[in-house]
Amino acid sequence: MSATYTFDVFASLDGFGSNTGVWGGYWGKQGPELLEHRLSLYEHEQRMIFGATTYRAFAQMLAESTEDSDVRDPWVTRMRNMPATVVSSTLTEPLDWPDATVAGGDPVDIVARLKKESEVPLRSHGSLSLNRALMAAGLVDRVQVTIFPVLTGRSGLEPIFQGAADFDLELLESRTLDGRTQELVYRPTLRA
Repeated sequence: MSATYTFDVFASLDGFGSNTGVWGGYWGKQGPELLEHRLSLYEHEQRMIFGATTYRAFAQMLAESTEDSDVRDPWVTRMRNMPATVVSSTLTEPLDWPDATVAGGDPVDIVARLKKESEVPLRSHGSLSLNRALMAAGLVDRVQVTIFPVLTGRSGLEPIFQGAADFDLELLESRTLDGRTQELVYRPTLRA
């Protein structure tokens, strides 16, 4: 049996994965329900999958953060302590991550192998270009998009699905967190 793979990503309503920093973390819209839900997503054993760019960004944010910053929310700490595979042709071990390994080579081949071999689900938070390639290869079982109630037309960075293939999306789950933030979970099917 194949392990499930979830592409988990945060977005503004207009589809950007981050911003120039004028909004702060979570676009300033985090609340207790969102943070509690995020923590619950990481209570079960899973293997994290990151691309090199996302790994570097997380490692830098954590290194520069203080104990009181949003970067160290309990769910992030829990995520950081899960086993992780960083898909990269440029990074080498050891990484500044407790249980991370580097896998070099074709990301599609690496994740296809991990899906066959892993006894736990696979999850990736961020890693946009990696996950667009994995979606095109049919390796993503669930796309989990947390949409924050902001438009970032001028300050938005990293359009989540820019350059992605075309997909039909079957809605599997939806919820509203803190009365304003939407989480949508879809099963993607590549359109031929």
